[in-house]
Amino acid sequence: MKANDNLNKSPFFWRIIVTFSGIGYFPVAPGTAGSIAALIPAILIMNYAVYSSLWLLALIAVFTVLGVIGSSIMEKHWCKDPQNIVVDEAVGMWISLLFLPFNWFLVITAFILFRFFDIFKPWGISKLQDMKGGYGIMADDIVAGIAANITTQVLFILVKLFMR
Repeated sequence: MKANDNLNKSPFFWRIIVTFSGIGYFPVAPGTAGSIAALIPAILIMNYAVYSSLWLLALIAVFTVLGVIGSSIMEKHWCKDPQNIVVDEAVGMWISLLFLPFNWFLVITAFILFRFFDIFKPWGISKLQDMKGGYGIMADDIVAGIAANITTQVLFILVKLFMR
């Protein structure tokens, strides 16, 4: 469901956070657009930062807290779990890349797996959306990111073993 955004009533700061700088207003597949947009800082961190996993963890922690708070606030102005909120996709995408070395194959694999787990929500991931407010909005994407990360890590190990 799209947010019915009343610009005079919804707080600008939280709109910027939850829509991931406006990406959530993308007219087609805003969740996928949010995941793609999240790749930009992730790739920069993975490629250029010393201790990249720590930087990515910090980004995840900050945006998880902001996402829970902002999503709870914006649900009151919009509707329950509006598709314009994409900070959850950004956090889930970053989690799917955590502790992985930068490699285009791994980035693309993690992206595809994250979108799969986020869209289809297997293994009861969808039940996490029943949590109240921002927790429900963020939780399913966090778990989808964890599932994508574990699957990508396993594939990475298997490819390394078979490439010997």
